[in-house]
Amino acid sequence: MKELNSLKMEFPSRSANEALARAAIASLAAQLDPTIDELGDIKTAVSEAVTNCIVHAYPDCIGKVWLRGRIFEGGTVEITVRDRGVGIPDVEEARRPAFTTGGEERSGMGFTIMESFMGELKVRSAVGRGTVVTMRKRLSARL
Repeated sequence: MKELNSLKMEFPSRSANEALARAAIASLAAQLDPTIDELGDIKTAVSEAVTNCIVHAYPDCIGKVWLRGRIFEGGTVEITVRDRGVGIPDVEEARRPAFTTGGEERSGMGFTIMESFMGELKVRSAVGRGTVVTMRKRLSARL
């Protein structure tokens, strides 16, 4: 696949930056002429991934979040969200619906939402070294 465009961002794990990440990726993805629903799905998945960094990766401090977006010929969007936070001890357990380490106010549906809205989700993590979430979505062909 030929890459058409990309972006890279680095920002502090502050909740205000979740909207910044959503807007940046939405602007990039808009170049592929997605439907409103597709764009909403992408923005929601980015929100979930960035919020995980803010809430779980850096629970007691402000750390850095790295965001990379790429768009490819044929209508594919790829988004990578990376942190150097606490890491996930058991990725498979963390991907189970309703599993959370964030307390009662958290639903534990973040990874489930990312996967269902994006189509493809990869999660790599190492305790004490951080987590990398990569999501891909192929947009519907527009006539």
